[in-house]
Amino acid sequence: MDPTSSDNPSAFPVRPRRTKSLLSGWLRDVVISLAVSAFFIIFLYQPVKVEGTSMMPTLQDQERVFINKFVYKLEPIARGDVVVFRYPRDPAKSYIKRVIAVAGDRVRIEDGVVFVNGHRLSESYVPEQYEDVRSSPEVVVPPHSYFVLGDHRNLSNDSRDFGPVDEDFIYGKAVFGYWPVGRVGTLR
Repeated sequence: MDPTSSDNPSAFPVRPRRTKSLLSGWLRDVVISLAVSAFFIIFLYQPVKVEGTSMMPTLQDQERVFINKFVYKLEPIARGDVVVFRYPRDPAKSYIKRVIAVAGDRVRIEDGVVFVNGHRLSESYVPEQYEDVRSSPEVVVPPHSYFVLGDHRNLSNDSRDFGPVDEDFIYGKAVFGYWPVGRVGTLR
């Protein structure tokens, strides 16, 4: 009797079982990848598109950045951090600005020069062409709040206009630019 005849069922490979095994393994990998991605996006990092020029030159219009949504559960918000927050006058909108002063700080702006607690703030991230000449009276930042400014001072709607931002409105720290490719890197 010929071992390859149709009378011998063990002579043919069992393909449905192998195909099912490959499909279930692939499906398992996809589900795990989606779960891990969802975890990162929901709890840790979120991609954000910058809309507007108020943070130039640090961030360009339409630039894409990742924000860390978890970092402020481990460490306090600090002066110099670039934060994303819900706009106090319309919480459906998000803004991105730099923290200039924290709760208890006194902020005064004279002809565009920022003073925090009586000391002139050194702002290497604000080029001369983006400076502003507006003045603002001294403000004491309330508890659990932050004074934020855009780096492009003469085009920014910020704490000079809407006041200090409550910490409950801040939901992330901008940490890494990923688009366009020429601007990939950590933010300062």
